[in-house]
Amino acid sequence: MTLAPVVPVLHSEWIKIRSVRGQCVALAAIVASTVAFSVLMCATLGPEDTAEAGFDPVRASFFGLNFGQIAAICFGATAVAGEYRGGAVRVSLTAVPRRGLFYAGKLAVVGLLALAAGLLTGAVCFFAGQAALGDLGVGIGEPGALRAVVGCGLYLALITLFAAGLSALLRSAPAVMGILIPFLLMLSFVLGDVSESKGWIDFLPDRAGQQILLQDPSGPLGPWTGIGVLALWVGAAAWAGFHRLSRRDA
Repeated sequence: MTLAPVVPVLHSEWIKIRSVRGQCVALAAIVASTVAFSVLMCATLGPEDTAEAGFDPVRASFFGLNFGQIAAICFGATAVAGEYRGGAVRVSLTAVPRRGLFYAGKLAVVGLLALAAGLLTGAVCFFAGQAALGDLGVGIGEPGALRAVVGCGLYLALITLFAAGLSALLRSAPAVMGILIPFLLMLSFVLGDVSESKGWIDFLPDRAGQQILLQDPSGPLGPWTGIGVLALWVGAAAWAGFHRLSRRDA
């Protein structure tokens, strides 16, 4: 298979995103919101917080990820669901009749942009956060530090693709946001508090994926197996979205 039919598809998807102001704002908000809340958290930690036995200086740099992933969900959802407003997807499929190629191209561009934003976010969060921690800060050479920076990018990219896959399935950005934002921000905390057997909670997408941000992960999943579990969630959503796109009329 040559790249001849792939490159124009990727270019057209890039133009679509670049030309929609709301999607550019959501992409920028991934970086801005994560960095702002992370640095604020590190700067306001008191001695009683840092003296706790479970204090993790690496994880502290990524406190704002819970806010940044909201922007990531919005970006992934609007980038895909926007195709279904006003029948735009019909035009897209006329230009790219191979639905698998069209879908793969869209997910590739969305995922790569989110990965780039996520890696930038991870680097800025880490260095700014550790500077805000002062004497308690650690260097990039500390165990788990570089892994967490890269993991921040991977996590945000996968969450974006999770939203994109669900948007292809549901064809509604508000519906995806209404499901994923409470699911990722509240469900695992609520279930973790009320469940007597908490082992399975660690396999929820946010709990699993964020293991990579911990300097010394504990529990049934390690940092990379946790990202692998999140990738399985994303794969299931992407498959469901493609199944609807390939089986239903646009």
